[in-house]
This record gives sequence, structure tokens and C-alpha cells, in this order.
Amino acid sequence: MNKIFTFIFLSIGQLLIGQTAFHNFGDIQIHDEGKIGFHTNLINDGMFNSNLGLSGFYGEDQLTISGTSIAEFYNSEIDVLDGLNLETSMGVYNTLEFINGKVFTPRSDLDISLDFLQADYNGEYDFEHVDGYAALFGDIDFTFPIGDEDKLRPLSISKPNSISTFKSAYFYEDPNSPTTFSTLFDTNSFAPILSKVNDKEFWDLDGNEAIEVTLTWDLDSDIKNLTDDIELLRVVGWNTKTLRWDSLGRNDVSGDLEEGDITSISFVPNDYEVLTIASEPAGNEFTINTGFSPNGDGMNDNFEISGLDLTQENSIEVYDRWGKIIYEKDNYDNTWGGISENSGTIDKGIVVPVGTYYFILKLKDKVTLKNRTYKGWVYINY
Repeated sequence: MNKIFTFIFLSIGQLLIGQTAFHNFGDIQIHDEGKIGFHTNLINDGMFNSNLGLSGFYGEDQLTISGTSIAEFYNSEIDVLDGLNLETSMGVYNTLEFINGKVFTPRSDLDISLDFLQADYNGEYDFEHVDGYAALFGDIDFTFPIGDEDKLRPLSISKPNSISTFKSAYFYEDPNSPTTFSTLFDTNSFAPILSKVNDKEFWDLDGNEAIEVTLTWDLDSDIKNLTDDIELLRVVGWNTKTLRWDSLGRNDVSGDLEEGDITSISFVPNDYEVLTIASEPAGNEFTINTGFSPNGDGMNDNFEISGLDLTQENSIEVYDRWGKIIYEKDNYDNTWGGISENSGTIDKGIVVPVGTYYFILKLKDKVTLKNRTYKGWVYINY
């Protein structure tokens, strides 16, 4: 690879170039067609965020980016065998090329991440990915190139409704004893609709826009310990209010017990602290949609619960966050579009505000005649 670079700057502030670091505490800008190669650490205490051209990091020993200001590059490539360590965030506007080595961020500090600013990337693999937190700032479908040590385990999100920020990291560790969270995510505490939660791994995803999430698994995920039928798999999230794993459904699933991926229904990531994969018991065909958008576009306009035809009878009640009932119906038929039926809260006949609502579903199984009750939260957004 050609690593002879030309430097084309719009303006140059005060620079210090030493044996161990390239220290900027002035104002630098790389023009289009400009190229800069870092074979030493970068300390950025100035302006270095309006760049074009290419910025590369090269070497065998680990390099570090630090300083009080974020460096943002147009195109960047990473060829550092022992990895690039971020002590402050780094941004990329256009394309990042993973050549050799990982990008490390501190998992205990979410303020530091590799930021993709509507950018793309190439070359991710088990030995080339973000070991820690990657972030997206944009409104695009995106797959986070994240992993843990020598294991790439990406997480994908669908396109959000507006330009938003999402951050994600993968943890190949038991959620019952996480190393960088103060909370324990008890895999024996889950919603009644579930039967078993994965104790091999989990993901953290932060963001305040409703999106669908796709998780992946491989042999080390031990999916066969959850189920022998991938159709029974569900994405689940740790609910910090109820201290249990809630089902986030399954819009799609593909693969086999050794390798595959699963896509959730739409939900707001910030409503759940971490995510993983779980299973439902065989013969349980219920899927409760935990989010819908009654905006009249013909897609996901109603609160839908698949499998209600398997019951002799059912009833549902929906409450607002103050505990006041806004909707109730016997033999629910998936027709509630978020309209209040109780004038004691919002005016009767008016669509309720954006927010999270609590539901109680009671049903009787046709075969066993047993009564079952499901309780949970549904998010309404427009």
C-alpha cells in the first residue's frame, strides 16, 4: 500500500510534532485530494473537524487518539495491527476502511465512541471492528461494526424517522454478571410469554427513535440451548421498570441453530437497558406488538396481538402512566388505533399522546382451558 502522503491544508494552527505524538492545538483543515498519515499518536486540542481527503492510521504498535476536541475525518483507514485506542471520540463523514486491527473505546464511558456521521465502512471482520461503542448520527439503515475481542457481532437498525443518534456495543459475557454495568440482568426474570433467555451474550443500544433491530448469532451463542426451532426465537430487552426481560417480537428470522439473524418489531431502544435473544415455549403462538403508530399510513396503525384466535375468549385493558384506563374490550380483535374511550383522561374519541402505556391481556386457552394473564408496555408514536 502506498503510504506517501501529501498535506494540503486550508489553514494550519500551531502544531507540535514529536516522537510520540502529533499534537494539534491550533486550526487544521485537509483539502479535497489531501492525504495525511499518522504513524504516531494524535492529540487534538484544537479544530480538526472540517476535513476532506484521506486520513490514515498506520503501524504495528497500538496508536491512541486523545485530546479535548473530537477529530472528524472525511475518508479514513485503519491499519494498526495492535489497534487504534480512542480516549476521545473520532468521527468519519464518508467512508472508513478497516485494514488491520480494531478500534478500541472504553466500554465504561459512553461519551467516547467511533462516530459514523452518515458514513459507511468496509473491511470489518473478527479481527477488524469496533471493540466498544460505535455511534451513528443520521437517518439511514445502519449496521454497527461491533464485536468483543476477536468476535465480530454486528447489530443493525432500520432507518429512523428523523436524523438521530444511536450508540451500540456488543458484550460476549453473561448478562447475569456484566463487567461494565452496575445492574445485573437476571435471565431467570422474564415476561410470561417467554421460556428462556440467552446467558451467553448481550448488546447495548441507545437511542430515542423507534426502530427495528436485527441481532445475529453464531455457534458460541448456543441457540440450541434456547430452542430447536428458530421460529420460536424473539428479540428481548431488559425493562428497568419491571426488572425483567420483555419480548420485542420477531418480524423476521433466518438461518439455523448454528448461525442466523432475527429482527424485532419497532421499539425505542432507550426503553430497554440491554438486548439479547430469547425463546418462547413450543405451542405458544402469541406475539404482542409492543409499539405501533396510528398515523393513518396503513402500516402498523393498530395494537396487534397475533394468535388471539387460539383462545376461547379474551379481554384487554390499557392504562396511561397515571393508572387511568383509556381503553378496554372483551374479545379483542386487533382494532384499537390509540383512541381514548374514557373522557376522564384525554377527551373521549381523541388519539392519545405519544408515550408508553400499560396493558393487561387476559385470555383462556382453547385446548387447556387455562386462564393466562399477560402484562406489559406498549409504545405509541406517530
